[in-house]
Amino acid sequence: MKEFVTISVDLTKLEIIREYYSSSLVTATGEYVDFQAKVNDVTITAYLSKKETKKITFVGEGALNEARIWDIDAKPYEEEQLEKAKPAWMYFDDQIGSDEVGVGDFLGPMIVVATFVDKKGIARLKELGIQDSKKMTDKKLLEVGAILVKEFKFSKLTLSNEKYNEMLDKGENLNSMKAKMHNRALLNMHKEYQDVLNIFVDQFVKEETYYKYLNDAKEEQVKGILFKTKGESWFPCVALASVIARYSYLKEMEKLSEKYKMEFPFGASKRVTDFAVEFVKRYGEKELYKVAKKNFANYSEVIGYKLV
Repeated sequence: MKEFVTISVDLTKLEIIREYYSSSLVTATGEYVDFQAKVNDVTITAYLSKKETKKITFVGEGALNEARIWDIDAKPYEEEQLEKAKPAWMYFDDQIGSDEVGVGDFLGPMIVVATFVDKKGIARLKELGIQDSKKMTDKKLLEVGAILVKEFKFSKLTLSNEKYNEMLDKGENLNSMKAKMHNRALLNMHKEYQDVLNIFVDQFVKEETYYKYLNDAKEEQVKGILFKTKGESWFPCVALASVIARYSYLKEMEKLSEKYKMEFPFGASKRVTDFAVEFVKRYGEKELYKVAKKNFANYSEVIGYKLV
């Protein structure tokens, strides 16, 4: 397989490199190529850019050695990408963890996912470059998520906005709903992996508050949880839960967009409010109750909007 190495240089160094390869220059191919040279089996390509740093690629057998003439720390593309994606996880034994998504979005459901990961699974997550889902593009999430849901054990709970609003009407708040969903998802996984004692949750409230929300005497509680903010950076199981939850959320939004023949936006910006106004014009306020969270400011803005 050909080696592929990329380095960044400033304009002064670029001129030195161009001069160095002056006797090996070839006709450049590509609209944004500054110059191209061929040395043995290595093709060197410098790219045009308005930025202060310029990119140079080295491709072919011996590319790494050639690139290290100019950057001693140069790495093959695969190694460089894996290093960038590698999470700074701090725990590597068998573990169960949970995370949620959809709480900051006016439209779309709230989803909580709990996962089980062992040492072999952690190695696989590193191989796939798994990290916090917020740092991954939607395209990457859809690509990797489709793999993860087939290879890993998880429990997923999806709360539609219609049910979410009904629970608000009964006196529940966002965090109480989240706590109950986390507990149920973790319980599902812990029943399957009863010997696992390492259980982690991406913290959203204090531990004592979390357990106060679990006020159903009939519902078994998962104890011994370690709560940690930014848990996906600490524990592979939480990182995995974060990615599967986000993947699932994207799929749910696709379903809504298809059902209503409108492209459902994310977040809670004015653009989202404008979308909801148009949605109500087409489908009415009762239908909005099914797809939007009524405790968001967007909801009162939409309902108070004079429809014409």
